Amino acid sequence: MAKIYVFLADGFEEIEALAPVDILRRGQQEVVTLSVNGKLWGTSSHGITVQADLLFEEADLSDADMLLLPGGMPGSLNLNNHEGVRQALLSHDALGRRIGAICAAPMVLGGLGLLNGRRATCSPGFEGYLDGATYTHELWTIDGHIITGEGPAATLPYAYEILRMWTDDATVETLQTKMQYAHLMESR
Repeated sequence: MAKIYVFLADGFEEIEALAPVDILRRGQQEVVTLSVNGKLWGTSSHGITVQADLLFEEADLSDADMLLLPGGMPGSLNLNNHEGVRQALLSHDALGRRIGAICAAPMVLGGLGLLNGRRATCSPGFEGYLDGATYTHELWTIDGHIITGEGPAATLPYAYEILRMWTDDATVETLQTKMQYAHLMESR
């Protein structure tokens, strides 16, 4: 079982934060949501209030297998402006541990130089912030230990790919069937 931390900053995109939490927990992974706002409660980009599991300052990220950044605005800017988040990402990357970012949030990774020489995706319009990366315009892109996602509609396949990093294909496919995702993809 992986231990995955999801950073929540005011202005996060709801589906990009909570759908991965839901899917990963259903897939038996340990997921901890961390507020970077100095209070447990945070407000999403569309005015939904969510309670995080812990404050960023209370977390010991040394046991993290993966760090996840949901997108949304101004959530991605708030993540980018949080020095603790930036340092955690740099430390995590130096250890070669997995990192994920979706929508506008890959801008944080780009600004830190973590995408240099990699393939990455993001919400169209933010590709200029993927410093040093080759923009793929894919729903999700995995390059080494970093996965990036395009945006809200990409959240489910992005989250299933993250789960696939920590479990077998059969478990992912069973969950996709139980959540009607497999049916959705068959009906296209």
